[in-house]
Amino acid sequence: MGVLAYSREVVRVLVEFAQIVPVLAGKKPKKGDKASLATVFEDSVARRPQNMMLLFEGRQWTYSEFNAEVNQLAHLLQARGVKRGDCVAVLMENRAEFILALLALAKLGAPGSLINSSLSGNALVHCLKETSTKKCIVGAERTNSLAELMPELAQGLNLQAGRDYFWVPEVGETADNNGCPDWAENIALEMASMPQDNLQVTREISATETAMYVFTSGTTGLPKASLQPHFKYLVVARMMSKLGFQVKPRDRLYLCLPLYHSTGMMPGLVSFMAHGASIFLRRTFSASNFWPEVQEYQTNCFVYVGELCRYLADQPESAAEKNNPLMKMMGNGLRPDVWDQFKGRFGVQRICELYGASEGNFSFLNVLNKDKTIGAALSPVALVQYDIENESIVRDGEGHCIEVPLGEPGLLLGKITPETEFEGYTNPEATSSKIVENVQTDGDRWFNSGDLVRQIDVGFAMGMKHFQFVDRTGDTFRWRAENVSTNEVAEVLNAHPQITMANVYGVEVPGVEGRAGMVAFQLEGGGEAAAALDINAFQALVERELPAYAQPVFIRVLRNVTTTATFKLQKNQLREEAYHPDRVDGDTIYVRKPRSDTYQLLDAAFYQQIVAGTSGY
Repeated sequence: MGVLAYSREVVRVLVEFAQIVPVLAGKKPKKGDKASLATVFEDSVARRPQNMMLLFEGRQWTYSEFNAEVNQLAHLLQARGVKRGDCVAVLMENRAEFILALLALAKLGAPGSLINSSLSGNALVHCLKETSTKKCIVGAERTNSLAELMPELAQGLNLQAGRDYFWVPEVGETADNNGCPDWAENIALEMASMPQDNLQVTREISATETAMYVFTSGTTGLPKASLQPHFKYLVVARMMSKLGFQVKPRDRLYLCLPLYHSTGMMPGLVSFMAHGASIFLRRTFSASNFWPEVQEYQTNCFVYVGELCRYLADQPESAAEKNNPLMKMMGNGLRPDVWDQFKGRFGVQRICELYGASEGNFSFLNVLNKDKTIGAALSPVALVQYDIENESIVRDGEGHCIEVPLGEPGLLLGKITPETEFEGYTNPEATSSKIVENVQTDGDRWFNSGDLVRQIDVGFAMGMKHFQFVDRTGDTFRWRAENVSTNEVAEVLNAHPQITMANVYGVEVPGVEGRAGMVAFQLEGGGEAAAALDINAFQALVERELPAYAQPVFIRVLRNVTTTATFKLQKNQLREEAYHPDRVDGDTIYVRKPRSDTYQLLDAAFYQQIVAGTSGY
């Protein structure tokens, strides 16, 4: 970098730093505060009642209008027995009614259990049971999937049909009970007669109380419910929103990430709601509609995950992307090459990459708008040596962890202190498994992120250390911006009558973010039985029991299975061999091509597209 360019960079960083100093020096939320996500919303209503809050599928609400409907739902739920501390499951797609339900529950001090709307089968049953759900709010779009599970839920949950299920119709279905199942109550019919005033209990809620449960795949087993105290949302509302998006009341967010996901919820909904700004909400992401809608709704902010950005960068140039109003982005997983396109081709001025886990006790934020970094840590962290092959932390002769030097990947740990507590999961054993002790000194305790990260040199940065994400450790990999638990997928696949033991892992696909799911297994009978795989039954199983992002992209039917000396399935070698025909020793490889409904044998032509990075994934 030349002297002039370096000088300009110094000036830019100083300007950015001047923006964040008042935030860092300002009043910080305290865990003893009588404050909550609901009071954050009510305060915005009081300050800016006529500001546009939400735009969704042709409807729109000011802050005052939305607050009135939230209060009506809160009064209704209160009349139906929902009280402070009760957990209520929310199973719904991205809709205005999702936010309505979430805020109504927050006003009552009743934690919402945010269920991944793509789950089905055993995983969905597990999530409903995991948080001791007292009531369930279900969107019309998920009625059938929940109805199929009613017999099992009746046995495992203390929920009564007709009393404990609330049905949320689609627009146009509110006038009567058409479509409402007999086991649920149509809340749209009952809300209109309820009071519109704020509830007294809202101002009594403490920041330490649980605001909601957010599910995470973790490293093993079924999804785990992480406890999310109101304090986390207060930090987002008062600090992260200003440090990251630098939200102003006139800003408008394009929000298409699922609201059950922490990225869509925290830097998305909460950040903008806290400042009386506007939100354009979409059910799902659409690459073809993105730029026309950015123009139509004049959204100058975008909350992202890296996969969405890659899809947009892969689209042919369009008239709508020219002179677009998008100026600021915040999210995670943006690839370096895509980063350049968003700043160059699309003219985005500020990209604030963040890093954090739903259940974690720390986060990173690129507050200085440096390129291609997750930014600086906002609390104490350490990068320590990790043995990937043996999946273990490396320690010195005194039993302490060994920190890695600048530029080398290390396992990321976050120090547990009174200011950075690890709230954990509803499962105590799962909580204990994420804590590492004696990292720097005897008796200290740290949260294990399960991720490999490295510190990088970004030039002049006011003494703030910056980092880059490298990869996930263990058995969890990321695909389609979701964490995929290999054990959970394997448990489902092992139900196939022909599969002896499924070995699930992630494999790299050139030019694609994350890792594609691959499963290797030997069929009952072994050897020549490989040719007899019932691929239709396999496909039916994964579509019935797994969300789309967890369904394997590649299948490897093994002639022989290799295990370790302790009879663990070999996974590192399988990852390296992946789907490459010259490495799989004659095993049969199936693939599910992009936008295809079926698995088929991997042929030479499509394999060449994969390695060339033109496969379309």
